[in-house]
Amino acid sequence: MNETLHILILAAGRASRMRGADKLLEPVAGQPLLRRQVRLALATGLPTHLVLPPDRPLRHAAIAGLPVACVTAERAADGMAESLKAGLSALPPGAPVMLFLADLPEIDAEDLAAMAAAHKARPDAIIRATSAAGQPGHPVVFPAWLRGELLALDGDEGARRVLQRHASQTQFLPLPGNHATTDLDTPEDWADWRRRKADTPPQ
Repeated sequence: MNETLHILILAAGRASRMRGADKLLEPVAGQPLLRRQVRLALATGLPTHLVLPPDRPLRHAAIAGLPVACVTAERAADGMAESLKAGLSALPPGAPVMLFLADLPEIDAEDLAAMAAAHKARPDAIIRATSAAGQPGHPVVFPAWLRGELLALDGDEGARRVLQRHASQTQFLPLPGNHATTDLDTPEDWADWRRRKADTPPQ
């Protein structure tokens, strides 16, 4: 059984609330958000797969030159579960997976390292990131024994049902601030976030 933790980045969503823009191409730290997220994952040294839709060539262009394994979710329009299943099908069947949503602009390298360390300490538990205040968010590490349940999902729920069923086997890991929960879905969300970041004094 392959017990190496794999990172699976889901980046096949429609970003429909952006009114024609693509949130995964918004600049963060001087680069498209999607490229930033892939580079963070690769920096962990863990095997990394990126799930993309078939109809967003600019997302493919944004990660050009990065040594990440790409998976096309042909049925991405049917919901997040289809993207998740497409990505899982590309991983070794015995591998635990860190599910990393591409649209979390505050996640940093230390957060991913903390998730990997928590998994190493409790390899049979679900590890779910929370905000510093305890609000559940992402990333989430799923041990290999949950692979079958994840592959049985459908629709746009993602892994929520699996997390609900196995709440007692979940370890919550607080990340700084709102790193685990900041998800910007509209142009107004992005403008507000950038304004708040600009108003925050350097540490």
